[in-house]
Amino acid sequence: MIKIKFPDGSIKEVEKGISGLELAESISSSLAKKAIICKINGNLYDLSRPIMEDSDFEIITDLKDYFEVMNHSCAHLMAQAVKELYPKAMFGVGPAIEEGFYYDIDLGEDKITDEELPKIEKKMQSIVARSEKIKRLEVSKDEALALFNDDIYKQELINGLADNEIITVYEQGPYRDLCRGPHVADVKFLKFFKLLSFSGAYWKGDSKNKVLTRIYGTCRNSKEELDEYLKILEERKERDHRRLGKQLGIFMFDDLVGRGLPMWLPNGFIIRRKLCDYIMDKEYEQGYLHVLTPAIGNVNLYKTSGHWDHYKDDMFPKMDLDDESYVLRPMNCPHHMVMYKSQLHSYKELPLRIAEIAADFRFEASGALTGIERTRAFYQNDSHIFCTPDQISSVFKEVTQLILSVYEDFGFKDYRFRLSLRDPNDVEKYFGNDELWEKSESQLRQVLKELGVDYYEAIGEAAFYGPKLDVQIRSAIGHDVTLSTIQLDYQLPERFELTYIDEAGEKKRPVVVHRAILGSLDRFTAFLIEETKGVFPVWLAPTQVKLIPVNLEYHKEYCDKIVDLLRKNKIRVSTDYRDEKLGYKIREAQTQKIPYQLVIGDKEVSENLINVRKYSEKDTVTMNIDEFIKMIKEQERLHK
Repeated sequence: MIKIKFPDGSIKEVEKGISGLELAESISSSLAKKAIICKINGNLYDLSRPIMEDSDFEIITDLKDYFEVMNHSCAHLMAQAVKELYPKAMFGVGPAIEEGFYYDIDLGEDKITDEELPKIEKKMQSIVARSEKIKRLEVSKDEALALFNDDIYKQELINGLADNEIITVYEQGPYRDLCRGPHVADVKFLKFFKLLSFSGAYWKGDSKNKVLTRIYGTCRNSKEELDEYLKILEERKERDHRRLGKQLGIFMFDDLVGRGLPMWLPNGFIIRRKLCDYIMDKEYEQGYLHVLTPAIGNVNLYKTSGHWDHYKDDMFPKMDLDDESYVLRPMNCPHHMVMYKSQLHSYKELPLRIAEIAADFRFEASGALTGIERTRAFYQNDSHIFCTPDQISSVFKEVTQLILSVYEDFGFKDYRFRLSLRDPNDVEKYFGNDELWEKSESQLRQVLKELGVDYYEAIGEAAFYGPKLDVQIRSAIGHDVTLSTIQLDYQLPERFELTYIDEAGEKKRPVVVHRAILGSLDRFTAFLIEETKGVFPVWLAPTQVKLIPVNLEYHKEYCDKIVDLLRKNKIRVSTDYRDEKLGYKIREAQTQKIPYQLVIGDKEVSENLINVRKYSEKDTVTMNIDEFIKMIKEQERLHK
């Protein structure tokens, strides 16, 4: 016998091996019908799992707070539906993810299309209506191999387990799946779901393996919750930088150029130029020295820095030319180390701040490429600050304050600081000894404490050469994006034998603080597009003013004079001189999200005025051109 303690404090003796469902039935049949899953000593348990020891016991009858269990169970429900529709299907893995679930499936000769998803949903609904119980089974390795003898992916997973390991299998009707669980007690609790999309995914994320079909979905606790989430997804589609980037003529891709290699169109180039000017001006005010280094380097440069040993799998292949080997750089810190080393430095020069808008290249997996948010060629707002050990605190504070200043300028509010630390159980990934890492990490904690900045810690997210402070910001479409980063580095100065002369005239090692404020300009632009829905502030808008004549024949000459005046005042203006109806031109300017439209008719020409319509507003204002120029200049000055 074992003792079971209930939430009200009562204790009951029961047979060892009793299940949670049997316990629920012993209380009341109505409770058993509502029971979804249970907690044993605070841990989630399947209702069919035997309870083998004295335990605190709680029945769960609402999935509201158990999103992961609900969605992982729904992944199995979808897999069962797929198996009934496509009997030859084989299955990889089907985890719950942040907003739902996915399952990687080998459909053989069959292909998933947009038309197939509703068919799978319909089959899922029919399985829910059958109210099939989900049962947990414990099997040996040999038994598991026999159960999944027709699925090469499950066989591979099982063969990777120890021979004596107890394996769990979940059964619902005729469908069985290899899984650790736990799961809901019955598919009837999975009523509110939606299949969202599908894509290709390499088995185990390895490009050498077969591409499987990954089907995404979500499961919610109620119809209202599901409908609300689907509304959010529609809003995200409206904000998707890939769609808006094409619509607004910001960037493009072409497979002939290469996957993951963006080409910036005229509108996109203006945005990038303005962002570069903005951040470089801020850096200049803080004493940064801007440089330019080549986007290619000798392999020996990266062997010296350690990137070759720790990062070469993410780099483009090396190029052997004459008696040298070159590689496209994944980051530019090695170039800056060499630049620092080229001169003798005194402690009086430190901190020395070297900054660059640098072109970098990383061979991201095809499945990871996401518009300009994740590419194979990008530009970083990068800097390396060479300082003495006792300057670390002040440098970190200075950089953190710069980040906060930039975020205030752009109106960013939904962000968190993440202290990224070394994984002590996997030290082979990192340079340096335990003492140095502990020293670096404690220094960063102390700096954050002094700054009064809220942060959370992430084990295993450090750079291979040192801990870092990342700023994680939530994008308007729900992505968790790293925009800014500050990294502490004792390792590269050692590897490049960097020195400075201290007060006593002795050579000492500097410390390097790596930092990126806007981070990747490409990712930052993607974030901005989605944050603003493509409605850029006046100072950043590719075209600030669209000039539209009512009648081209009678009003063009006056329009041309206005264009000349605006351009002399560095205001970005374009004209619409096409033979189209006025209403059509105005609507198109709205579609292009241009901040201001100037409509010129007889009255404007005769009175030397302009008629101003602001984006998204119906009302217009008549003013003289000098007032308008002053207004634009003021908005540019505010950077808002």
